[in-house]
Amino acid sequence: MYGFIWRHLPGPTAARAVLALVLLLAFVALLLFVVFPWVEPRLPFNDVTIDQ
Repeated sequence: MYGFIWRHLPGPTAARAVLALVLLLAFVALLLFVVFPWVEPRLPFNDVTIDQ
């Protein structure tokens, strides 16, 4: 998978490394700001069943 991405990035090695880092940061930002906030209310971590 990573080899496929690396082969399809344009430019010399330094430019590929910078572009790969930018793609990684964009992916992490997508997860943090879109995916995780959408999933969080659907997770059962706040459903406690301890009675007093």
